[in-house]
Amino acid sequence: MKPLVSILIPAFNAQEWIVDTLRSAVAQTWEQKEIIVVDDGSTDQTLAIARRFESDKVRVVTQKNQGAAAARNKCSSLSSGDYIQWLDADDLLAPDKIARQMEAVNQSSSKRTLFSSAWGRFLYRYYRAKFVPTALWCDLPPAEWLLRKMGQNLHMQTATWLVSRELTEAAGPWNTQLLGDDDGEYFCRVLLQSEGVRFVPEAKVYYRASGAVSLSYVGRSDRKREAQWRSMELHIGYLRSLEDSPRVRAACVKYLQNWLVYFYPERLDIVKQANEIARTMGGKLEAPRLSWKYSWMKPLFGEGLTYRAQVFLPKVRSGLQRAWDKALFLIQHRKLAGNLGI
Repeated sequence: MKPLVSILIPAFNAQEWIVDTLRSAVAQTWEQKEIIVVDDGSTDQTLAIARRFESDKVRVVTQKNQGAAAARNKCSSLSSGDYIQWLDADDLLAPDKIARQMEAVNQSSSKRTLFSSAWGRFLYRYYRAKFVPTALWCDLPPAEWLLRKMGQNLHMQTATWLVSRELTEAAGPWNTQLLGDDDGEYFCRVLLQSEGVRFVPEAKVYYRASGAVSLSYVGRSDRKREAQWRSMELHIGYLRSLEDSPRVRAACVKYLQNWLVYFYPERLDIVKQANEIARTMGGKLEAPRLSWKYSWMKPLFGEGLTYRAQVFLPKVRSGLQRAWDKALFLIQHRKLAGNLGI
C-alpha cells in the first residue's frame, strides 16, 4: 500500500475561494489521499459549499469559531494519514504537488525529513503566479534554514510542506494563543524535530495574496502585534537552541530590526523589549528608517502618522492591484464562458 496523505484545510469565511482550493485537492494525482475540511464557524456559505464535495475521500466538519490554529488542530486530530499536507482555504496545489514530493519520500530513508516545494504568489489569476526562488529553495539542515529565514527576512508558504506523521506528532499541536504567525512558529517546531529540509523544485503551490484579510497581516491590531512579538521571541529561542554562535546572534538582531517597524512608535513597550534582547546578543537596534517616499510627511503629520503611512499605504496600493486583477479575471472568465456558449 502506498502511504496515505491527509490534505488538511481549515476554513473561515472562504466562500469566494474554497471551490478552487477543494478542486485542487481532489485533483491531486496521488491517489492515496484523504481530504478533511474544518469550517471554523464561518458566517458565509463556506460550509455549505464545502459539503458539496463530501465523498468517501472528502470529510467536512464544523465547529464554533475558535481561530485558525484551533481549526488546524481539529483537522490534525481527525486525520489518519502517514503524511500531512496543510492547505489554506484560498490557496491551490499543482495537480502533481504531492506526487512529486512522495517521489522524494521514497528516496529518503528517514521519517524525520521535512519536504518543501516551490511556491508562487498570485492575486486572482493563478496562471500568472510568480515563482521567485529564495535562499530557502534548497536542501538545508534545520539551523541553517532558520538562520536564513530570520536573517534574510524570508518565509516558506504553509502549503509547501509535506510532513510525516512522526514529525507532526513530535512537533506537537498548533499554538492557539497566537493570533498571527502561528504557521511560522509551528513550522519552527517541526524543523527542530526534523533531520533537515529536502526541497522538491518540481512540486508547486499557488499562494493567494489576500492582503488585509490575511492572517499574516499585522496592521494596527494590538492583539496581532502581541502575537507577532511572542512568535518572534519563540523564533529566537528556537534558533539559539540549535546553534548559539556569532552569526546566529547577528541574524537574530537583524530579524528584530526588520520587524521593528510594525511596533514603532505605537508599541514602545515591545520596542524596549526588542532592544533588550538585541543587547544581550551584542547588537543594537535603530529606530526604523523612513524611506524618501514618506520622510517629507514627518514635519507635516508627525512621526506616528508617518510611520503608519509607510506600513499602510503599500497595502492600499496592493489592494488596488487586487481589484484590477479581479476585474481582468472576471472579464476573461466571462469571455471564456461566452466562447463555450455557457
